[in-house]
Amino acid sequence: MPQTIPEIPGIDHPKVITYPDLLSGERKAGDSVAIIGAGGIGFDVAAFLTHGAGGDYFEEWGIDRTLVARGGLLPQRPVPSPRRVYLLQRKAGKLGAGLGRTTGWIHRTALKHRAVVMRDGVTYQRIDDAGLHISTEAGPEALNVDNVIVCAGQESVNALASELGAQGMATHVIGGALLAAELDAERAIREGVMLAARL
Repeated sequence: MPQTIPEIPGIDHPKVITYPDLLSGERKAGDSVAIIGAGGIGFDVAAFLTHGAGGDYFEEWGIDRTLVARGGLLPQRPVPSPRRVYLLQRKAGKLGAGLGRTTGWIHRTALKHRAVVMRDGVTYQRIDDAGLHISTEAGPEALNVDNVIVCAGQESVNALASELGAQGMATHVIGGALLAAELDAERAIREGVMLAARL
């Protein structure tokens, strides 16, 4: 799915990495990173970049696998992040507000454990050798980072539906092909089930 590239001066700077290039291994991130976009993909990329060597899920969340501790709970041992990460979004308000109702708090807490700096209400000024220049209510700031990861959204790909429709074939467009602005697996599955029930 094609990625949305925001219009920021310097968006073609060598420090900039698209999330598909990062996750595919085509590009590697340095020790300090700013993530543009704090939707589901931004949170996933932040988790990917801050996954530490050593420790595990049970230690991080204080779960006693031996069930010796009362209630099966131990003190949490946050796993240190191998990188300094900033997770940024343009709109004001809580980051990850669109994440799942039952799991969003887990994603936010995990990133807090890993000392991810989360900021809202960010205006992106430019990207250059000094890093990512931003502005917030507190004023202008230069984030001296090795890389800027772009997680600013996707674009729908549905040309095939148009081509098939032009040939008189019935088509149904759902999920990210219908609306990729905020990819939502739950919505895509629901649309698929509802479509199957109608057919």
